[in-house]
Amino acid sequence: MPPDHATPEPAPPTRPSWAQALRVYLEPASLRMFALGFAAGLPLLLVLGTLSFRLREAGIDRTTIGYLSWVGLAYGFKWCWAPLVDRLPIPLLTRALGRRRSWLLLSQLCIAAALVGMALADPRQGLEVVVWCALAVAFASATQDIALDAFRIESADAQRQGALAATYQTGYRLAMIWAGAGVLWLAARNEIAGAGYQQAGWSTAYLVMAASMAVGVVTVLLSREPARVELPPARSAAEWLRGALIEPFADFLRRYGKQAVLILALIGVYRISDVVMGIMANPFYVDMGYTKDQVAAVSKVYGVIMTLLGAFIGGAMAMRMGVMRVLMLGAVLSAGSNLLFAWLAGELGHSASLTALIFVISADNLSAGVASAAFIAYLSSLTNVSYSATQYALFSSMMLLAPKWLAGYSGAFVDAHGYVPFFLGTAALGLPVLLLVWLATRWVARPARGPIL
Repeated sequence: MPPDHATPEPAPPTRPSWAQALRVYLEPASLRMFALGFAAGLPLLLVLGTLSFRLREAGIDRTTIGYLSWVGLAYGFKWCWAPLVDRLPIPLLTRALGRRRSWLLLSQLCIAAALVGMALADPRQGLEVVVWCALAVAFASATQDIALDAFRIESADAQRQGALAATYQTGYRLAMIWAGAGVLWLAARNEIAGAGYQQAGWSTAYLVMAASMAVGVVTVLLSREPARVELPPARSAAEWLRGALIEPFADFLRRYGKQAVLILALIGVYRISDVVMGIMANPFYVDMGYTKDQVAAVSKVYGVIMTLLGAFIGGAMAMRMGVMRVLMLGAVLSAGSNLLFAWLAGELGHSASLTALIFVISADNLSAGVASAAFIAYLSSLTNVSYSATQYALFSSMMLLAPKWLAGYSGAFVDAHGYVPFFLGTAALGLPVLLLVWLATRWVARPARGPIL
């Protein structure tokens, strides 16, 4: 072929400038993800960390609190019903709102209703109602996560997944602060000082949390349904089941082959330090003698600032430097922040100052923001948009399954050995993560959705 008709070589991809990487946060899709991330982050602590503070104040022992954290295993098994969320329409709602938004709205309304149930139940009169309502919140919240992860992945190209992950994570972390520090502050404002556990204060706080789900409901109603990925129609029930249940997992194995084992191992343990430690964090504050007002004030001010800083730094660094490098940084920071909790635990008896609490919570929120933004971008890059809900549910379920199971024994471990060995042990759990990130960086091929290195 003559030179003047030769097909030009494609230009190598260029990395965006720092200004371009930061400007993406102002795009409508990013702002929607911020609000929806808030709706996704709100329920988690209300059935885990904040609930553990409430139960400890009500006189429930730490071993029981640890076992009750297994309510969170609903998040670890959401891949079981993710194919239904991916494919099954909801009568009337799906026709009016679309596949993703209909599941989002239904799950959000269920979360709000179950939170009302938790608000009205008194754990001192028995834990049965509290546990059943918490299970309903966790199940509906996990369903919301399935639909929302698919909504996010389908809302932008691969290059913008880091930014969407960062804004999603920022909203998520702010909601966790509202569901953590906000609940403590609300409960303290509605109780008589020095009177111990008071149901009225906690009831008011949980009712406000139920009302806060309106942020997600309004955002869903005002959003547009992302472009639907059309799949070939099934000719039989068996073919539908194969496409819904088997093909999403088979597709992942076909694309990654033997490397899938390493990827799944990394996903399964990446957040293990934070998750196992987190169940005992609030009982630890109670046992240290810190008040609800003190913990709430520190979390509201320093937690918000460091969460925002960590999430935006993590998202921008992922776009600029690549996800895997930020994954490694996040793993180091997560393990390191647990060592700070061990140091604070050494001051047990409230000889530790409020300044020490500020430092530890700030460091923990910063590291979590960086690690989470990079990890969400990494998981998003692994999915095939044809099976986004099911595949992402598999990944995010694996992220929580082993850590949540292990966290159930955290209360028994603290009762037997104390807080310092517990926090040191959770930091040590992060060491295998560093090795797996290093191996994944060297051995795993680039995902189909875009480069990660």
